[in-house]
Amino acid sequence: MEFLQPPGWVRPKGYANGIAARGRTVCVSGMIGWDAQQQFPAGDFAGQVRQALQNIVEVLAQADAGPEHIVRMTWYVLDKKEYVAAYKDIGQAYRDIIGRHYPTMTAVQVSDLIEDQARVEIEVTAIVPD
Repeated sequence: MEFLQPPGWVRPKGYANGIAARGRTVCVSGMIGWDAQQQFPAGDFAGQVRQALQNIVEVLAQADAGPEHIVRMTWYVLDKKEYVAAYKDIGQAYRDIIGRHYPTMTAVQVSDLIEDQARVEIEVTAIVPD
């Protein structure tokens, strides 16, 4: 995996500008903050992020992949202000579950998510080296 950082660009915090990788591609559907029984253990934004990230890691494990193989994340959030206000707690949850691996990332505010209780949905692409 090669992190792409153009010369002279300010290094981003919490994500990468680009990644080049080779191997088996693993795609994980948008994960929300519910558990294996489709129950929401947390109603707050950061709690749902923590659960969604845990769900991602569990799905990746089924492909013998881990957080270190993630090359791309897309976050769909209902409320940009709620997302920004939870940065500290999101960061802690991210480091606890994903570690200090920061792939390419996009966050988008959307008008709604399919599950009424969901505050965030995160999808990932991982590449496991050959």
